Formats: sequence, C-alpha cells, structure tokens
Amino acid sequence: MDKHAQNIQERNRQARIASNLSFITQQIKVATEQYQAKAGVTGHKVTLVAASKYQDLESIRALYWAGQCVFGENRVQDLRQKAGELAIMENLAPNQVDLKPIEWHFIGTLQRNKINQLLALSPALIHSIDSIELALSLDEKCKAQGRIQPALLQVNAASEPSKHGFSLESTCDAFAHICAHTSHLRLQGLMTIGAHTQDIGVVVESFARTKALYDTLCASYSDVKILSMGMSGDFMHAIGQGATIVRIGSALFKD
Repeated sequence: MDKHAQNIQERNRQARIASNLSFITQQIKVATEQYQAKAGVTGHKVTLVAASKYQDLESIRALYWAGQCVFGENRVQDLRQKAGELAIMENLAPNQVDLKPIEWHFIGTLQRNKINQLLALSPALIHSIDSIELALSLDEKCKAQGRIQPALLQVNAASEPSKHGFSLESTCDAFAHICAHTSHLRLQGLMTIGAHTQDIGVVVESFARTKALYDTLCASYSDVKILSMGMSGDFMHAIGQGATIVRIGSALFKD
C-alpha cells in the first residue's frame, strides 16, 4: 500500500472511531438523564472506560485523538506494552487536539504473581479484586512501596460458574474484612459483569442486585463512590440501574 492510500485509510479509521465515540457518548448522556429522572437524583456522572483488549495501537490512538482519555486493559503485559507505546503517541497528536494524559484502568483478572508488574504501571483503578487473598497480597505490595491503590471488589451477581468474583451473599462481609485488614488498598466500590444471557430481564436483575449492595456499602463507607458495570451490549441497562463507570470495547472500535 502506497503512502497516499495509507493516509486515506488512516483518515477513514479516525473518522469512523470518532463517530462511534460521539454516538456512544450521546447514548450515555441519554441513559444518564433517564436514570436521574427515574431515581430522582441530580449530578449523576458516568465515566466511559474504553476497553482496548484485542485492539491495535493505531485504533487506540485514533480513539485517544478523538478525545477518549480513559482506557482499560485485561492483561498486565498488554497494559505495559500499550501504555509505553501510547505514552510516545501522546506527544504526536495533531496540534489542534488538546488532550488530557491517558488514564489506565486494569479491568481483567489479576494473578497474584503479576501484582508487582501491575503496580509498576500505576493504574488509576483496579476493577477486579475477586478474593480476600488477592486483596491482602495487593495491600502488602502497596505498603512496601508506600502507595495507596484504589480498587473495586468484583461481584459475581449472576452466580455464574464461569465468572470470577464474590457472591452476592458474601460481598459485604468481604468488603468489611478487607477494609479492616488493609491500610494501602482503598476500596471505592464494586464491579460486576452482567449476566451472560439474551434475557434482558435477567441482565437487568444482575445489575439491580449489584446496585443494592453498592447502596448498602455507600451507607457505611465514605470512600465508596464507584459502581462499574455495563459493556457494549448492555451498558444502557447498567446506567439505568445506577452505574457510574461503563466498560465499552467493541462498540467503540466497530466498522
């Protein structure tokens, strides 16, 4: 492919991804307004985390240049590679683009032997604390480094064997135990993955159950401010149940 054709391809990619981002942002705005009206609240904020798993650097760069600054990765090694290369790309943005620094979230399953590697990348938020043992190990590493790490407990709200996380029944006790036995891990809320089914009613119920737990924790812990739930296929329903973070991948990068 010659240089001219490459430039056209890149412009088309940039336009497509920018259009996807604009559409998703508008959907989030509409869903947030509907939630506020239903719940009788004001000032509800929803943060979009772009799930960049499986995406190449050029597509991530296009989304960043379109104005998306918060990204989430599922694997530590992928986060390390992409964060390093995109840090260089941040300085190559077109002059007319005024961008914030990229904020990285870790949204996948964290293995205990990868904790030090992840902490070296300074993630803004870890969404996936799925066991007390992981929480205690993470706290120990953070304490050794003298750093405070924001994190969320993962809830298996649909009780699906294929998913990680705490059961609905054990979440509040686990949250209390971790808070009582850690000093450098700052639990700020919950994360869940919606039920894996075509039955939207079941999906919504899994979100509603997680929101009920979140509300219970909010009443007892001042640091609890984040409810991360909803992905490309169900984020509107998640916002309808009170999500404050949605993790969207394929809908942002689709052709």
